[in-house]
Amino acid sequence: MNENVSPPLSRSQLAGFIALCLIWGSTWMAIRVTVQDVPPFEAAAIRFFLAALLLVFVAAVQRRKWPNDRQQWKALMVLSLTMMAVPYGLLFWAEQYVASSLTAVMFSAMPLLVALLTPLMGHRPVARRAVFAMVLAFGGLLVILYKDPNTSTQALLGYGAILFAVFLSSWSVVYAKDRLHDVDSVVATGLQLLFGSVALGWATWAMESHRHAVWSRPAVLAMAFLTVFGSCAAFVIYYWLLKKMQPYQLSTTSLIVPVVAVLEGALILREPAPWWMIVAIGVVLGAVATVLLARNEPEISGDEQGRVLMVEGPGK
Repeated sequence: MNENVSPPLSRSQLAGFIALCLIWGSTWMAIRVTVQDVPPFEAAAIRFFLAALLLVFVAAVQRRKWPNDRQQWKALMVLSLTMMAVPYGLLFWAEQYVASSLTAVMFSAMPLLVALLTPLMGHRPVARRAVFAMVLAFGGLLVILYKDPNTSTQALLGYGAILFAVFLSSWSVVYAKDRLHDVDSVVATGLQLLFGSVALGWATWAMESHRHAVWSRPAVLAMAFLTVFGSCAAFVIYYWLLKKMQPYQLSTTSLIVPVVAVLEGALILREPAPWWMIVAIGVVLGAVATVLLARNEPEISGDEQGRVLMVEGPGK
């Protein structure tokens, strides 16, 4: 069997995949609720620190295996910044100015970037049609940004922060695939959250010392959900599935997440879901579906893919 093609998901893996979609689909609204009362970097730091304490405690009680070589520790340190601290710090900050549903839609570009980075970083080929689908999906994201009526400076900076968070998260998935395969999922998640909380704590001190948190009941409930489910449960499931699936397959959780986020944003937060957003979601999802169904078509190497994107790039 081709080592780059994963077997069908088992029932437990499928259940984990669905749970991940539902949990992360709900975290966007929880983040939005939290940052209305709590400074964003402080909120992210507290979320990660509490989750890290819980997971490290579980790992110690259950005597789970800890990293045993320098390369694993190095990978955990890198991922604590690129998977945890920086992307989530940016997302928490951005959701002060960008609707949770729109943030989730923009984050649905992650599978496209993972598919793009896989041949460049992991030297695995990608089907030719998938490359052109990425360009189409990028156009769908541009429509979302262009049509959104909120064009204030803060909103535009929020869009940029979200896109950079998407890129870092995509890079981290490919980076983690081989480097954390032998590391226990609970231990890997706990250590990354712990190191990430330290970095976010520094950001809180450096950039938010003039702000004060207001721990309203909604903020406390949202933080509890983010800590227990959005961090502890979700990331443990994520790293467990990453050992069973190809990175681009697992990143397709981002396809279902916007649907959950848009529905929750519209029903609970009363955020608008105009027709152009629905159309743009369809373009992005259709393009990603093309990426996932293009495995049996002629493949394109990392070098050739770069040339295609230069010729058929976003401007065309």
